Amino acid sequence: MPNLVLEYSNSVEERVNVQGLLADLHRVVLNSGLFEINAVKSRTLRGHYWSIGDLDDSEDFIHINFELLAGRTAEQKRELSQQLMDVLVSQASHVYSLTVDIRDMDRDGFSKVIRVD
Repeated sequence: MPNLVLEYSNSVEERVNVQGLLADLHRVVLNSGLFEINAVKSRTLRGHYWSIGDLDDSEDFIHINFELLAGRTAEQKRELSQQLMDVLVSQASHVYSLTVDIRDMDRDGFSKVIRVD
C-alpha cells in the first residue's frame, strides 16, 4: 500500500525529466522487496508557488513523501530513503533542495477498496 508522492517546484520541469525520474523512483520501490508489487502507487504533484527560507522562488525543490503501513524496521526505511535519494541526486543534483520523508501510517486509520469487475 505504499504511496510515493514526488512534489516539485514547476521550474524543475525545465531541467529534469520528471516522468523518467518518477519511473526510476517507482522501480526502486518495486525492487526493494518490501512491498507487494501491485500495491505500490507513485505520482507527482507540481507546486506552482513555493518559498524556501528567505530565498526568492528561483531556488527549486524536489521532495518525496513516502507513506507506508507500519511494520518495516528503521533500517529498512533508512535503506529505502537512501536509495530514493541516490536516484534524486543522480538525476537532479542541480536542484537546490532534495528531500525524502518516509512515514508510517496508522493501520487503524487506513481503509482501502479495490474495484473488482
